[in-house]
Amino acid sequence: MPHAHARRHAHEHALTRTRERRHRLAHEAARLMAEGGIRDYHQAKLKAAARLGIHDDASLPRNREIEDALREYQRLFAGEGHAAGLRARRESALRALEFFAPFDARLVGSVLDGTADANAPVALHLHADDADAVPRFLEDHGIPAEARTRRLRLDPERILDAPVWLFSAEDFTFDLTVLPAAVLRQAPLSGVDEKPMQRASASQLRALLAQDEISAYEASR
Repeated sequence: MPHAHARRHAHEHALTRTRERRHRLAHEAARLMAEGGIRDYHQAKLKAAARLGIHDDASLPRNREIEDALREYQRLFAGEGHAAGLRARRESALRALEFFAPFDARLVGSVLDGTADANAPVALHLHADDADAVPRFLEDHGIPAEARTRRLRLDPERILDAPVWLFSAEDFTFDLTVLPAAVLRQAPLSGVDEKPMQRASASQLRALLAQDEISAYEASR
């Protein structure tokens, strides 16, 4: 019995130490992302591990833990400046969603989840079975855009190389990923946690902006 108690105590102590290391790594990775402009979660956690001298895999935080730590870091250290910048991006995103309404546009990424920094693009998913429809639309409206490609996982079995168009407007970079119309029914998987991406329509973003306004008003009282 004493040996069993000692083993249990040692196991609990080891778990506590692992949790503490995960917490430290998540917050160091978040700091590196916020201050160093790193956008890749895997890169940030490996760099944080190297800086802290923590090398066991069990201590590596999940991407979602880093995202939560990043949101907390921005709230604590960026304050009103971050909130104002995020609101400006969301308002610009709403205008873009309305502009690209023919393509069932949805907002995704850091502008939606609230972790966008001063260099974050406004990322939209557009849906069209005709891949040339979006560049034609941009050309018709006199919007010069740069073409790229992005690999997305639609589900555990399917991967898609999707066309991407980048352009600048209202002092922001807009990042348009063009997806087949059928993808509107279920979002591609997130690179953060491999679950369907969070996304918002124009009406959902309006509701989010209204909630932000209420929260800001209550915080100022």
